[in-house]
Amino acid sequence: MAKEESASDTASPQQQLLLVTGMLGAGKTTALRELEDLGWESIDNFPIRLLDRLVDVEAEGDSLAIGFDCRTRGFVPADIIAQVKRWMEEDGLSITTLFLDCAGHELERRFNETRRRHFLAGDLPVSSGIAAERELLSSLRRWADVLIDTTDFSTNDLKQTIREQFAKGAPEQMTVTVSSFGFARGKPPTADLVFDMRYLDNPHWEEGLREQTGLDAGVGEFIERSEVFTSTFDKIRSLLLELLPRYEAQGKTYVNIAFGCTGGRHRSVYTAEKMAQVLREGGFSPTVLHRNLGSRAEDMVEGTQHP
Repeated sequence: MAKEESASDTASPQQQLLLVTGMLGAGKTTALRELEDLGWESIDNFPIRLLDRLVDVEAEGDSLAIGFDCRTRGFVPADIIAQVKRWMEEDGLSITTLFLDCAGHELERRFNETRRRHFLAGDLPVSSGIAAERELLSSLRRWADVLIDTTDFSTNDLKQTIREQFAKGAPEQMTVTVSSFGFARGKPPTADLVFDMRYLDNPHWEEGLREQTGLDAGVGEFIERSEVFTSTFDKIRSLLLELLPRYEAQGKTYVNIAFGCTGGRHRSVYTAEKMAQVLREGGFSPTVLHRNLGSRAEDMVEGTQHP
């Protein structure tokens, strides 16, 4: 007698629908581009009244990310929530709402930096537009399934978070990222393990090395001459080679190991590169990111150690 198929055996894959919204300047465009790289079909600022035509419950297994904000034609948060509730009654849809938020002071900085006018500000200061937008979006923020606060995020931080949350299918093996950064610009908020390399002598103060980086041989030779570097690097290496298999055994999908120094150009860069090589030899395939490598050398000043 043939085995009777269960409903789960015959069920068709649902269409994945991700609604991406949030505060202007919080990173919606970056998030949608990263989603597109992950295999989602991404559409931004599609007229709200036409959403029903765009969403096809019979499109089995498709992944569609739709971005919208206060500039989108027909944007009324209450209507959007009502529409989502109707979609949730459909059997062929799996719906997630992502809200990207950011602190007001950081949004002001971003608008001033790009010299953009806030859509809701008119002739008023950008802070007035942000306040009006936050009030308008308050119900959507409460409704959202996923909230990401990008206040302290770099572009790479947001991309990594999107990958962790919305990559289609789990990676075959744990994804390891080894990054460098400068404490002068804040710690990376998505780092799992942070190692502070500021206990090492700073090549910034060494004649001929200031304009170089941790990718240059001269900087590496300067750092390697320190006995404390060798002993501490060996300890960190042993720790990571013990921890990473344990993280993997616990089902952790992503691990971000970050090395920091003052400006993120010398000590942290060299250490991150050297550690990535050690991890490759240990059977891992780390991605290496240098957050502040392009910063000016003058931004690395550490206290008043030198004039």
